[in-house]
Amino acid sequence: MSEQVSPSTPRPPSPPSSPAPERPALAKKMRWYDGFALSLAMPAALIASLGASIGSLGAWGAIALWTISMVLATGCNWIYSEMATMFPDASGGIAHYATEGWKKRAPFVGPLASIGYWFAWTTALSVYAGIIGSLVQAQWFPGQDWSWSLGPANITFPITVGIGIVVLLFAAAMFGLHVAMWVVYVTGAMLLIPLAVFLVLPFLSGDWSAGGLHWNLHGISGVREALVWLYVMAWTSFGVEVCATFAPEYKDTVRDTSRALRAGVLFSLGVFILLPLALAGYLGETRIGEDPTTFYVGAFADLVGGAADLMVVFLIASLLLIMITGLADGSRVLYNMGKEGTTIRQVGVLNRRGVPARALSVALVINVLALVFLESPLAIIVTGNLGYILTHILAISGFAMLRRDRPDLARPIRVPGFFVPLAWVLTVLLVIVLVVGATGFSTTGYGGYKELGIALAVLACAVGLWLYRTRVQDRAGPDS
Repeated sequence: MSEQVSPSTPRPPSPPSSPAPERPALAKKMRWYDGFALSLAMPAALIASLGASIGSLGAWGAIALWTISMVLATGCNWIYSEMATMFPDASGGIAHYATEGWKKRAPFVGPLASIGYWFAWTTALSVYAGIIGSLVQAQWFPGQDWSWSLGPANITFPITVGIGIVVLLFAAAMFGLHVAMWVVYVTGAMLLIPLAVFLVLPFLSGDWSAGGLHWNLHGISGVREALVWLYVMAWTSFGVEVCATFAPEYKDTVRDTSRALRAGVLFSLGVFILLPLALAGYLGETRIGEDPTTFYVGAFADLVGGAADLMVVFLIASLLLIMITGLADGSRVLYNMGKEGTTIRQVGVLNRRGVPARALSVALVINVLALVFLESPLAIIVTGNLGYILTHILAISGFAMLRRDRPDLARPIRVPGFFVPLAWVLTVLLVIVLVVGATGFSTTGYGGYKELGIALAVLACAVGLWLYRTRVQDRAGPDS
């Protein structure tokens, strides 16, 4: 006779269900000095753009604007140190801070800030890969001037070299950022050699003089030109915020993030003031203005004697550092966008090593296409800079709104209260720089209204992908 179980009789407990598999997470293997090493990309970027600013603005004008730009970046980064510890598991950096600050008022800000930030960092690879290819051709393979036309695409020796470098960096990044850190340290150390030479030896040479330095900014037109140049300089100076993007990967999120941000910004502040002063006083504005891109080779030869090949190697190393940083930063931002719901979910996935492989693959495809199909990187630079400054505006204002909207949210690092009004002051200043810079490209030859249209189209695409995510994918369920 079978046993009867009354309704009041307790049933035996069900066997425990198997735990859900853990989702891969970003590996926590970095320390603050790893983030600082990545921030050295910004002094490297200064080396690439300093000559043009001295030639146009005069040495005193360039020194003043680089200093102002870096001081603004310093104020922003102190604010980001608080926000990085508020969201320790988010890899989106300042784009994620903008999303959090604005999502109650304007949820579309998330995709706008994220795509603007991502595009600026990711497409840096194609720009600098092409420059490296040109340096390699000019220095060691001047006879390799062949060209292979494929309709709208044009394959040359510099482009081939650039594609090879992008593929190699992609392959290294697929094993995890901690694997590529040795390349960061090698290139960072190589960058420090010319920096040390250029920052110290001019003052000790006996040939340094401030007598030939000028200020080329005068009247209302000078103010406008200064604002346009601040727009151009923004990516180089504000880029030290890259340290915040890796907050989830630091072993001690709070301490390492804070130290990396502050070390990076203070080091860059010193370099951005002293480097133009040292080189302009030693070489003179005329010599720099006549050859704004490669005048470093002659300066290095004068200061330490010869070694042009070595100088090119140092320049290539500094550009590689920018590319590694851009690839790592941009891929993590795109991954976070997919994870947090600001773009299609397919990119918000990590592989079994905890690497954002799909986001890295998107970066690889975009940069190869840019190298092959775009004759000039100008449109890419202009587009990236507009979105990048917009992201800072949204992140800084987002900090002030988070203080009001979510005052009880944990803040392991809390900056003093005066940073709230300072954030609004910085927001207004950056809005002015953005508006004047985005409509004044002709002042520096940096671009035009065509490039502005491309920038706005990219931002519009970001909103479109966000709408598709929220109205199609999220409503269809997790497997869509």
